[in-house]
Amino acid sequence: MTGIAHDFWQEQADEPPVHLAASIDPQVEDAHWQRAYWAQPYYRAELGYDDYAPAYCVGYIGQAQYGGRFEEAEKCLCANWVRIKGDSRLTLDEAMQAIRAAWDRAAQAREMTDEEDAELLRNAMTGRRARAADRRAYVAA
Repeated sequence: MTGIAHDFWQEQADEPPVHLAASIDPQVEDAHWQRAYWAQPYYRAELGYDDYAPAYCVGYIGQAQYGGRFEEAEKCLCANWVRIKGDSRLTLDEAMQAIRAAWDRAAQAREMTDEEDAELLRNAMTGRRARAADRRAYVAA
């Protein structure tokens, strides 16, 4: 996790605890964006990862905190960006593009996890029904 992401969490210490969805791992997200930031359509060659890192952090952490639609959380995300941007040279518009990219990636991961959880639950319920039917057949015999 970058120092910026760590500082963000330190600043949150006086606020209520934030529980991240199991599908959101800040270290994994940070590592992904370190590898991928330069290939994004909003990337500017004169900026480094340290300029983009706080925006990505706001995006993936924000998705875990607020969930739902990006547009509904946009004001809070902007405020979070202003609060943690530090020395980043991104404009607010540029930051919002990076925030949105990280939000969308985190939302997609969350949806995949939700679908996997639902599939596991369906499989478990199907297995229970089959075992109950087997028990009834055994008792009847």
